[in-house]
Amino acid sequence: MRCELPDAAATEQLGAQLAASVTPAVVYLVGDLGAGKTTLVRGLIHALDYSGKVRSPTYTLVESYACEPVPVFHLDLYRLADAEELEWLGLRDLLAERALLVIEWPERGSGVLPPADLTVYMDYSGSGRVARLQSSSGAGTRLLQALESV
Repeated sequence: MRCELPDAAATEQLGAQLAASVTPAVVYLVGDLGAGKTTLVRGLIHALDYSGKVRSPTYTLVESYACEPVPVFHLDLYRLADAEELEWLGLRDLLAERALLVIEWPERGSGVLPPADLTVYMDYSGSGRVARLQSSSGAGTRLLQALESV
């Protein structure tokens, strides 16, 4: 699935649309710095009725949000020096929860991270962005089907 995102509001709206069918899953966000990954997550989390500030986890590496129907863990692995550091971050505990894990820079956790249910590739497109969404599991397919029906 391909989505044209002319501005930040459209990127947040795509996140909100994903939230409509959120389920425990692992979502990878792939794209250059400034491609809109955190903006998409902000739209998703706010659509799940979280009213607080949604921060980029660039320095904290993990931000957690008590959302319904599932908690959301937003990971940014950009500053990760070694994939084995995910153990120190408590990845095993996060995976044991029925939660949505949204992971920026997943290639930095290669070999340690579980496979993605859904991968969102974010790229620049003129003055906007484009998102390509690819399912890799039943959970990912359900998320895509819900988006297609919007």
